[in-house]
Amino acid sequence: MQIAFDIGVIVLAYMFGSVPFGLLIVKLKTGKDIREVESGRTGGTNAMRAAGFWAGFATAMLDILKGALAVWLARWLSPDHQWVHVAAPLCAILGHNYSIFLGERDVNGKFRLRGGAGGAPSVGGAMGIWPGSILIILPLGMLVFFSIGIASITTMAVALFAIIVFAIRASQGLMPWSYVLYGVGAEVLLVWALRPNLKKLSEGNERIVKYSLNGWLKARREGKEESK
Repeated sequence: MQIAFDIGVIVLAYMFGSVPFGLLIVKLKTGKDIREVESGRTGGTNAMRAAGFWAGFATAMLDILKGALAVWLARWLSPDHQWVHVAAPLCAILGHNYSIFLGERDVNGKFRLRGGAGGAPSVGGAMGIWPGSILIILPLGMLVFFSIGIASITTMAVALFAIIVFAIRASQGLMPWSYVLYGVGAEVLLVWALRPNLKKLSEGNERIVKYSLNGWLKARREGKEESK
C-alpha cells in the first residue's frame, strides 16, 4: 500500500514539473509561442529571449518553485522514505524537460514531449532538500550566468554545485549521503537534455546571453569591428 502511495507522490511531482510556466508567461505577455522562439525550450532563458528580462525571471522563479514543491510534497506524504525525497524532485525535472502537456509530432511524424533543460527546477529540488542551499547555489548560478552568459553551462553548473554542497554536508553528518544522489541524478538529466548545446559548445557556436558580461564584451568587440 505504501509503495503505491509513494508512486503516486512521484507521479504528482512529475505533473508539477510538467506545468510550462515559460509558455504561459510568454503567451500572456506577447502572444508568442515560446516553442517557436530561438531554442524552443520553455525555461527562463528562452522566456527572456522571447519576452524580456522580467518574463525570464518570473519563469525561472516559478520553475524553481516546481522542484521545491516536489520535495515538500514528498516529505509531507512520505516522511520516512528518503528515496521518495530524491526521486520526486528528479521527476519534477523530468516533467519540466519532457512535459506531458507539450506533446507533439515532429517533422518526421515522431511523437515527442517538449520542455526546458531543467536548470531552475534542479535548483528548486536542492532547496527543497536543504533550504540553505538556495543561498549558495542560486548566487553561484547567477554569477556563472551573468559572467559567462551561456545558459547551458549555467544549467549544468547548478547541479554540480548541489553535488558539492550536499557532499560536504553529508561528510559532516548533517544530511544523509542518499541526498547527494539527487545532485548526481539531476546532473545526468541536465546533461542529457543539453546534448545539442554540448555539440554547439564544442563547435564554438553556443548562444551568449546579451545581458551577461561576456555578451556585453562580445557586442563591444563586434561594434569595434563594424566601425573599422
